[in-house]
Amino acid sequence: MENKFHEFTAEDIKGQMVDMSQFKGKTVLVVNTASKCGLTPQFEGLEKLNQKYSKKGLVVLGFPCSQFANQELSSEDQISEFCEINYGVTFPMFSKVDVNGDQAHPIFKFLKSRLKGGILGSKVKWNFTKFLIDADGKPIKRFSPFTKPESLEKDIIKLLNIGK
Repeated sequence: MENKFHEFTAEDIKGQMVDMSQFKGKTVLVVNTASKCGLTPQFEGLEKLNQKYSKKGLVVLGFPCSQFANQELSSEDQISEFCEINYGVTFPMFSKVDVNGDQAHPIFKFLKSRLKGGILGSKVKWNFTKFLIDADGKPIKRFSPFTKPESLEKDIIKLLNIGK
């Protein structure tokens, strides 16, 4: 049987295990995040997408990662506080993970195996790489770290099957 996103679990930022099966029937946007990156202001756009579309079936999931120039805060408490205070983040955030290498979280291994990157292959290149997953748990599209969250809107609307 082919793996689906809904078969995985991950530890949230408070240390609780989250079963991705709870997101069946929802469009999911998985993002590897960092608090001290030039792209960190994307939290604002991600939260706007979350606010605008969460009641229509979108779930944004943030996975802090410190693999790129060590740009994540050291503790989950610091990360959580930073995201809430600076960007009003209300979407689920998870414990810090690796997205590349032998220790990469299984969710990222799965997403990278289904959606290859550009010329560098499947590796996640930087913070704020985004993966869009349909309601059935199938990875649909991968977006560059430099793709602004608002640029994902048309793809999200299509998957949510709603008009503007």
